[in-house]
Amino acid sequence: MNGVASLSAAHRVAVFGGTHGNELSGIALVGLWLRDGAEIRRRGLEVRPFMANPRAVQERARYIDTDLNRAFTPENLSSFQGEDLPYEVKRAQEINQIFGPMGSPDAYDVIFDLHNTTSNMGCTLILESSNDHFNLQMVHYIKHAVAPVTCSVLLNDHPRLHYSTTRSVAKHPIGVEFLPCTVEVYRVVERVDYPRDSNGNISAMVHPDLQDCDWEPLNPGDPMFQMFDGRTVQYKGDCTVYPTFINEAAYYEKQQAFVMTKKETLNANGIKVTKS
Repeated sequence: MNGVASLSAAHRVAVFGGTHGNELSGIALVGLWLRDGAEIRRRGLEVRPFMANPRAVQERARYIDTDLNRAFTPENLSSFQGEDLPYEVKRAQEINQIFGPMGSPDAYDVIFDLHNTTSNMGCTLILESSNDHFNLQMVHYIKHAVAPVTCSVLLNDHPRLHYSTTRSVAKHPIGVEFLPCTVEVYRVVERVDYPRDSNGNISAMVHPDLQDCDWEPLNPGDPMFQMFDGRTVQYKGDCTVYPTFINEAAYYEKQQAFVMTKKETLNANGIKVTKS
């Protein structure tokens, strides 16, 4: 049975663009709001636009030394500033000081981190916990009141597959009251690499029947890859899954052809605001 959670009012929100310097939508929006923030200004709420990786933005590169969206690990955030650290690790430490520290009462309430993808995912919201009722309420509201007709929710809370993102600096209370609700999500269960030869070289492409079919069901026996010699590699799982991030260009270096997800429904408690 759904309960009701009481959280402090949210007062500080950040909107990040340029976590990856070659993803231009967030860069354009944050650049606009840095010049004139009237569009995102709200009474009683601090909304701060922020360019997360300015050097990568200047270079129009995904990153300079390492992926900023994987850099917020405890080890990186506790590294000594004077050490010869990669640029994005230093930037992660700076962001943690400005918007955190992570896990502290002083951390920003919310960080919206804006990204683009080369895969055919459409509008997507990303959750990092199935137990964060603030996030569940937020994505429920966005899906039903703001987003386009098609807006999927990716849940990435698998301990082995989760990574330390830029937005993980924030805490997530909420400043309004919501009734209990349900949210349909796609839970990440596996990251699938391309078939490779004995030298580690990619030896297949995403099968034409799967290419651009993000969020569509992949059933046992369906084609997944087409080998360069023409053979077909089929999905041999025992249940239907829903691939996404299919053939994302930025993930070649991460040895990932697509993410395999399972569809499920999460229940979110009602939330009441308490003044802080």
